[in-house]
Amino acid sequence: MGSLETGIPLKRNNLFRSFSSVRTERHPFSQRPRSRFSRFLLFKKLDYLQWICTVAVFLFFVVLFQMFLPGSVEKSGNSSLQDNVEVSSGDFKFLKEMGVLDFGEDIRFEPSKLLDKFQREAREAILYSPAFNRTKQRFPYRKPQLAMVFADLLVDSQKLLMVTVAAALQEIGYEFQVYSLEDGPVHDVWRTIGIPVTIIQAFDKTGIVVDWLNYDGILVNSFEARGVFSCFVQEPFKSLPLIWTIHERSLATRSRKYISSGRIDLLNDWKRIFNRSSVVVFPNYILPMIYSTFDVGNFFVIPGTPAEAWEADTVMALHKDNLRVKMGYELEDAVIAIVGSQFMYRGLWLEHAIILQALLPVLSDFPLDNNSNSNLKIVVLSGDSTSNYGVVFEEIAINLTYPSGIVKHKAIDVDADNILSTADLVIYGSFLEEQSFPEVLMKAMCFEKPIIAPDLSMIRKYVDDRVNGYLFPKENPKFLTQVIRQVFSNGKLSSLAHNIASIGRSTARNLMVSETVEGYASLLVNVLKLPSEVAPPKDVAEMPLNFKEKWQWHLFEALSNSTYINCTLRSYTFLDKFEQQWNNAPKDRPLSADDGPFLYSIWEEEKNIEIANARKRKEEEELKDRSDQSHGTWEEVYRSAKRADRSKQDLHERDEGELERTGQPLSIYEPYFGEGTWPFLHLSSLYRGIGLSTKGRRPGAEDIDASARLPLLDNPYYRDILGEYGAFFAIANRIDRVHKNAWIGFQSWRATARKVLPGWQHGSPDGNHCIM
Repeated sequence: MGSLETGIPLKRNNLFRSFSSVRTERHPFSQRPRSRFSRFLLFKKLDYLQWICTVAVFLFFVVLFQMFLPGSVEKSGNSSLQDNVEVSSGDFKFLKEMGVLDFGEDIRFEPSKLLDKFQREAREAILYSPAFNRTKQRFPYRKPQLAMVFADLLVDSQKLLMVTVAAALQEIGYEFQVYSLEDGPVHDVWRTIGIPVTIIQAFDKTGIVVDWLNYDGILVNSFEARGVFSCFVQEPFKSLPLIWTIHERSLATRSRKYISSGRIDLLNDWKRIFNRSSVVVFPNYILPMIYSTFDVGNFFVIPGTPAEAWEADTVMALHKDNLRVKMGYELEDAVIAIVGSQFMYRGLWLEHAIILQALLPVLSDFPLDNNSNSNLKIVVLSGDSTSNYGVVFEEIAINLTYPSGIVKHKAIDVDADNILSTADLVIYGSFLEEQSFPEVLMKAMCFEKPIIAPDLSMIRKYVDDRVNGYLFPKENPKFLTQVIRQVFSNGKLSSLAHNIASIGRSTARNLMVSETVEGYASLLVNVLKLPSEVAPPKDVAEMPLNFKEKWQWHLFEALSNSTYINCTLRSYTFLDKFEQQWNNAPKDRPLSADDGPFLYSIWEEEKNIEIANARKRKEEEELKDRSDQSHGTWEEVYRSAKRADRSKQDLHERDEGELERTGQPLSIYEPYFGEGTWPFLHLSSLYRGIGLSTKGRRPGAEDIDASARLPLLDNPYYRDILGEYGAFFAIANRIDRVHKNAWIGFQSWRATARKVLPGWQHGSPDGNHCIM
């Protein structure tokens, strides 16, 4: 017979026999050579009634084990079990120790790679701090500058969160600038707290014209703002610290569709965006697990969001009439909703079954209606609409002798808001120690419903027993029966329960605000690398308490509820438009064997055209040599020879711009590095670009390759040290081979980014130009 200490899994048909073996090992009998069964009957002093109940308990679990997977559940009308079945906490622990079911203890998200990176950078900062390096000194004259980028300024919970965070971080020394692709009502909210807003537009040719180097860090909100990432994947903005906040699930859901349909190219494009982000922030611990396909080691969680309270307020505003009647409940019914963890593990149904068993004794406390049906209605809110999770609970309710029609199952992805808003009591039926406060429990409190939950550490941190909720010991689920009888009085909620629900709502509306604000403040300290001219921010402990106690609800009170947009629907609409644009975008089609004859005909035609053009040019050159030509003056001959010599140089390309500059007294050069600077460069003949690197040069433009004229710039170290001064030295090297003008000007592309108008100042043709 098997033993629990061997680690060998037990067979289901030997479950009772193995349990008996364990009990005999704990209570050894005398050493007389008798059979185990005889020794058990003759010498074990055991209450036979207790022995019979134990047998019934494990027979009950044998049946449950047969249906612990939803796909293996089969209805049976003649299933017979003991009427009075009890599940004790000892039996519950016994099942966990057996390992037959998974109870979710290993479901945790730890950003180990990112935390190790922060710790390593912290050690390096200490090593190179002024205490060890006397030459490193700070001369702060400005505050840290942060840019916040949004897809729009419509009213939603994410805007409320970021407004609260920005208002709090301003108090410890940060300055913000808001950018948005579309305008909206929240524009006035940002202006109220003293943060300027700029509406940016992306043009097909020039791109987004924003100098992101003015900021020490970028905060991008929502994947709907992915249009701005085209700037951040190019130099010189490629190395800027970027924090990307994602609060929607739709992209994770759609990514599974990409994988199943073979859209790997589209999936890789999103992965490239995730890989560019320094940190990807999620408001809860389930989202990084859902987005595991895109995880490159930069996922981070800052728990806390007003989304649950926002959605509860919206549902209550939209359904001011009696929703209970629409849901099929009578006004006299007492509706109890059983919710669970947001993680789906195999032992979740057993935890819900224990809660159902604890509710069974209170069934007699509720009156019957005219049809002899109980006024108690129990709704198990778990699973999704695609699973047959409800069949499991129908079988459990039958085995627990619940009358028909009392226990029902609803999918959490369809009926969550309606059930929570119509329920009289919400019971949290999961014993999993989660990393943050359960969102479904927070939403129930926002609906002003009394809650009953096990005394888990994360729940006990925010819920005080009989103050803003009810708690029961997780080791003793039977205590739940007593709590329910205190909540209901004669089938109705007691006055104490109504007061507790009211206090719970005010608690849940501003739950975890301090964790959110402090989390962003701590993350910025680890991510931002502030230069010496930037004053470091104050410690988060110096932040006023009123900025950490409540979300900035008062700033959104003036906005009409009609401006509220369904974020889930909006995110799916964005993904549909993005996929349509992706499908319509021209892509390089791979060559196939069928393209052979077609490609050969094109090549043959191009070859014949080139031969004909070459023959024609040769004939024109021969005719030109035979014709009489005027010798001209010595200056014209010298100019023609110089022009011919310059045309042979590989470092110079001639175009119409050079011909236009021939009569100009000034030529202005604009040093640049990377494709991100192209929108700021001029296209007129007066200006000429100087690419500090061979990569990222403008195609078709008469730009000078500075690294080719000055090989020192090929080294990234010297290129970064010299900066735009490297362009000065590149032009000074063999300057007569570039142009003949005596006046040479240099203008940084960042001057155009700051929208500084040129003017004749200080004896210079342009006040923004450096003249040589």
